[in-house]
Amino acid sequence: MTEPVVHRIVAGAAHAGMRLDAFVAAEIPGLSRSQVRRLIDLGLVAAGGRPAKAAKKVSEGDEISVEVPPPTEPGAAPEDIPLEIIYEDSDIVVVAKPAGMVVHPAAGHPGGTLVNALLAHCGDLSGIGGELRAGIVHRLDRGTSGCIVAAKNDLAHRSLSAQFKARTVGKTYLALVFGSMRQASGSFDKPIGRSRSDRKRMSSRTAKGKSSLTQWRVARDLCGQLSWIEIALRTGRMHQIRVHFSEAGHPLVGDAVYGGARRAAKFTAGRVRELVEAFPRPALHAWKLSIDHPRSGKRMEFVAELPKDIEALLEDLTSACRVGEKRKDAVRR
Repeated sequence: MTEPVVHRIVAGAAHAGMRLDAFVAAEIPGLSRSQVRRLIDLGLVAAGGRPAKAAKKVSEGDEISVEVPPPTEPGAAPEDIPLEIIYEDSDIVVVAKPAGMVVHPAAGHPGGTLVNALLAHCGDLSGIGGELRAGIVHRLDRGTSGCIVAAKNDLAHRSLSAQFKARTVGKTYLALVFGSMRQASGSFDKPIGRSRSDRKRMSSRTAKGKSSLTQWRVARDLCGQLSWIEIALRTGRMHQIRVHFSEAGHPLVGDAVYGGARRAAKFTAGRVRELVEAFPRPALHAWKLSIDHPRSGKRMEFVAELPKDIEALLEDLTSACRVGEKRKDAVRR
């Protein structure tokens, strides 16, 4: 794309009183509010033919034009990093991201990211709002493995962004948590925002939390001490699963930030404790991802197989639990 794209939208009665930046972000899929503000600062958003300010209150009948420039050259350089491709066509690419890989370049991680790898693999990924973002429309934490989708053109980028915003994307995770759950299934519905005591952490104990819904069911109980959980993520807040389970008293195995290390240290010495203490990352895997294909509209589901580190952990824990049960039986006899 070398020419700017101009969007023209008209405010209805339901939009009256909204801030201009909020109205534009809500009406044009793929543009975040911060991107809209940058366009406004550049004079590319006009109301009635004249550049407007972000704080302008929209009135019914207002005609708004938004000029979105073509993407700039990427700040990230293509890097020939092996990728596990789950699915690819001319519109999208779905990758099984390994644990340890950062999604976007950032301070401390200028290279070796998923963006660097995708730029080398595809070379034609989409950009929105004047930024080439390597088609990324969602993200996974560095320590989380599993499914992530990227757009290869602007049509796909707009469609996927709109689906994530409308929460029609299906996201299923698998996690190993401490403790035995009291119920076979349930949900956590607590708003999440920045922790008031530590800005690097998220928490439900915040004045500015956003609605967050996590639904879960127990897939397996291990030794009465650990639970293998299948999770349907209905919203996508930062660290949502980790925060919800930690605050419910069930931190993830390997999650040093949200209580996993402290919980492991409370275990009775033995093989199970050794295994959970040694696991180096949150035991969390983005297992399934369901979207409507941007071009055909067909519902598609993608699956990222369980990574070897979690698979080995579950096998070792299962064996350790069996040994523990045999010892208990011998003592009872």
